[in-house]
Amino acid sequence: MTHSRIPLAKPSITALEIAYATDAAANGWGDRCYEYITRFESHFASYIGDGYAIATSSCTGALHMGLAALGIGAGDEVILADTNWIATVAPIVHLGAKPVFVDICPDTWCIDASAAERAITPATKAIVATHLYGNLCDLAALQALASSRGIALIEDAAEALGAQYQGQLAGSQGIFSGFSFHGSKTMTTGEGGMFFTRSEELYEKVLTLSNHGRSRFQTKQFWPDMVGFKYKMSNLQAALGCAQLERVQELVERRREILHLYQQQLCSLPGLTMNPEHPGTRIGAWMPTVVFDASTGVRSSDLVPAFQKLNIDARVFFYPLSGLPMFEPVLQNIHAADVANRAINLPSFHDITQEQVDRVCQVVRGALRG
Repeated sequence: MTHSRIPLAKPSITALEIAYATDAAANGWGDRCYEYITRFESHFASYIGDGYAIATSSCTGALHMGLAALGIGAGDEVILADTNWIATVAPIVHLGAKPVFVDICPDTWCIDASAAERAITPATKAIVATHLYGNLCDLAALQALASSRGIALIEDAAEALGAQYQGQLAGSQGIFSGFSFHGSKTMTTGEGGMFFTRSEELYEKVLTLSNHGRSRFQTKQFWPDMVGFKYKMSNLQAALGCAQLERVQELVERRREILHLYQQQLCSLPGLTMNPEHPGTRIGAWMPTVVFDASTGVRSSDLVPAFQKLNIDARVFFYPLSGLPMFEPVLQNIHAADVANRAINLPSFHDITQEQVDRVCQVVRGALRG
């Protein structure tokens, strides 16, 4: 029997997105060329709460400009979880700073605050808290640590749109945060991201950097005040973003619903765990993830072919960054190294059906049976 393909991720596009994108394509030029961008930024800042937002071409760009605006560069150290996508560490490297990889908490798969504390040196300038797969870092512990040691706390909220920590949305707690609107994310602009901060001073610095170093207060035409970046989002992309943002609660709730569909079938099985939700948190549930106990003998490398056999896309867990050839190994990060071999990301697109969830769960149950 030939099964229809189940993709890992794809966006939810409705008539609203099509209408906004069509208007931007037809009319968003000349004196309207920034109309959807400014609208998207304003509405997003209001959604996260009482701050400033700058639309970017990616979350990577948002992190790069934010780090640069903080003055981070050669000789500085930035602490981050070893379990991360390369996009989080790349801006640190590009700025000439040193990434310091620390271990993760074995339950949330996010940065271990105690490991971060042990890694602080006089050269440490920032900690990046990545909310992995929609799970949440221990922000209270990280905020207390950063405040007591005089270093910046940065939130990588690329995967955590809509997640809440003690009633506050992910991305609202650090000195700045970055969000991703890649086509696989909970809401999308195709490619794209957002820089968010509550610091007016940092906002103005990043705004200048984002426009090739041209300050908005500069009266000379084509006169940059510094060498900046080109990480802008287009008006067309922002039109999609405006429509998606109007639906953000629906999009986030559907992700949580999909995670619960998986949990209903899988969490009663012995030998596996999924995305946790600790008291005081409400995870974004972007990417439902199964971690098999070591005792089961199930390995990620064995699971992908099993999914492929049933025409299902699945994704392996992030490998530790320190295990990549461009970095030095950090052998003490035992949880980051261990979990990666025993975990798999499951399909979670908005319109996934119950029958498709059942097919995915069939593979997971089969892996446990051996």
